[in-house]
Amino acid sequence: MTREDDRILEMLENDGWATPSMLSREAFRSVSEGHVGERLEFLRYAGLVYCVHGDMYKISSEGRMYLTGDLDASHLPTPTVERCLNG
Repeated sequence: MTREDDRILEMLENDGWATPSMLSREAFRSVSEGHVGERLEFLRYAGLVYCVHGDMYKISSEGRMYLTGDLDASHLPTPTVERCLNG
């Protein structure tokens, strides 16, 4: 998990849902939309977010548990680029 991942989860928790472009614009100053999209796919693979429609994402109950400290991220599946692209 990265600081960017934590910020993405916090924004989704506060806003309800977001797209990579919204998160890139509102949560970060120097992180591209493409990179945010990649992080969202990693988070989706780990079960912390889910895709609602198209590129709209929401935080999952596991994502909420992670933010409150009730879920240890070391027990989550380890996302890789290959796993995310094939999953």
